[in-house]
Amino acid sequence: MDSLSLVIAPNPIFKKQADPVLEMTEDIRWQIGAMFDLLYAAKGIGMAAPMVGVLNRIIIVDLQDGQHPKLAMINPEITAVSSDRQTHEEASLCYPGISAEVTRPRDITVTYLDEKGDQHTMQASGWFAQVIQHEIDYLNGKVYLDYLSKMKRDRLLKKMEKYKVSQDRQHQHSSHCGPGCGHAH
Repeated sequence: MDSLSLVIAPNPIFKKQADPVLEMTEDIRWQIGAMFDLLYAAKGIGMAAPMVGVLNRIIIVDLQDGQHPKLAMINPEITAVSSDRQTHEEASLCYPGISAEVTRPRDITVTYLDEKGDQHTMQASGWFAQVIQHEIDYLNGKVYLDYLSKMKRDRLLKKMEKYKVSQDRQHQHSSHCGPGCGHAH
């Protein structure tokens, strides 16, 4: 199978709804493994399938803090949220060079399937809950920048474009480059 690579914004996939996974196939398990490989290579802590160009309802989370489990969540659904709110700085591998403070519920309950197809219900709070909500948003055609005012969002997107240009100037083309690197293959 082909490898997966990050989709760098802007891209229309970030406004699309991901489709439920109806069957736990080898292809789905492969996607999850490839997403974890890419997550670790990019030094991330969470990823949703649309971030790699796949419209499946799959997210992965690994805070790599020794306190929270490494999770692959298939068809995750938030079933309850607390009225307590929290604000954390969020960023995305698909929106390089920018970040913003986003306020979300502090505690959530989420149901999901694991890689075996078994159903789980889990409570998450704090930063762990923030990351899960951030990734689930991608499945629903939403990104963290959608929580900001249009003015702030536009300013950050301009900053991201400048960052991407500066990275292109520093970039040395290699065999690890994906389709988004901007160099001919």
